[in-house]
Amino acid sequence: MSGIHKSPFHGFSAEFDEHRLYNKGDSTKFIDWKLYAKTDKLYTKKYEDETNLRCHFILDNSSSMHYPKVDKFDLDKCSKYTFSSISILALINILLKQNDAFGLSLFSSKIDFNISEKCSYNQLQVVSNTLEQYFKNHGSTKSTDTLKSLHYIAENLKRRSLVFIFSDMFQDDSNTNNVFEALRHLKYNKHQVVLFHTTDFEKEIEFNFSETPRRFTDVESQKKIDIYPNQVKEDYNLLAKSFKAKLLEKCRQYRIKYVDADINRGFEKIILTYLLEKQKF
Repeated sequence: MSGIHKSPFHGFSAEFDEHRLYNKGDSTKFIDWKLYAKTDKLYTKKYEDETNLRCHFILDNSSSMHYPKVDKFDLDKCSKYTFSSISILALINILLKQNDAFGLSLFSSKIDFNISEKCSYNQLQVVSNTLEQYFKNHGSTKSTDTLKSLHYIAENLKRRSLVFIFSDMFQDDSNTNNVFEALRHLKYNKHQVVLFHTTDFEKEIEFNFSETPRRFTDVESQKKIDIYPNQVKEDYNLLAKSFKAKLLEKCRQYRIKYVDADINRGFEKIILTYLLEKQKF
C-alpha cells in the first residue's frame, strides 16, 4: 500500500521509534555511529512508517450515550454508544488499508481511555477490545465533562490530525459556552475537526412518546420526573432545536464540520463524511 498518499517526507522515515541490533546484510545507512562509539556494538535506528494522514477518534462514554439500552452490538438496533463504536471501527478498517494512523480517546467525567495514533492491527485489536469493554461495563452512572476532557485531548494532540468527535453534547453544565470553547481548543495546531452530533432523533429531539403518563429518569443524575409527554412536547422541541441550532452556529464560526448523526438512519453519512473530509486534509 506504499505510495497511496503523496508524502511530504523523504528517505526512510521521519520519526524515530527504537534501536535494534545490526544484523549482517542490513544496510549500513541507518547504523547509529554515536551509539557504536559508546557501546562498541552496532545498532540500527528503527523508524515508524510515515503516513500522510493521522486520525483521532473521540467518543463520549457518559451514561447518556448508552441510551437506548441494548444488550449487544447490533446493526439493526443501536444505542448512541454502539452506533458510534461501529462507525469508528468501520473507519479504522479503511484507515488500516491505506496505512494511515489512528488513535482513540474515551471520556465521561474524566478521560476513561486514551491511545495515541498508530497504524497497526494490534492497535485495532486494542481499540476494539476497549470499546467492547466499556460497552459491557457501563452500568455505573457517568456524568459528562466535555470541557475538561476536550481541553486535555487538545493539549496532547501534538501533530496535525483529522479529529472525529462522537457525542450527544449533553452536559451537566448549563453554560453551553464552555462546550464551544472546548471545541475551539481542538482547532489548535490546525487540526481538522468533525463533530458527529449523535442522537436518537425521534426520541431526544422530536420527543415522540405515547400520550400516556411516563416517568423519565436522567441517566446521569438519576433525577426523576412524572409527566404527560404531549403536554411538554412543544416546549421540549423548541429547546432541543434551539440547542442544535446554536451548536451548528458555533461549529460554523470555529470552522468545525457539524454532522447530524441520527442512530436510526444508518452509517452511510458517517462513511461519506470521512471520504469528503479526507480529500480536504
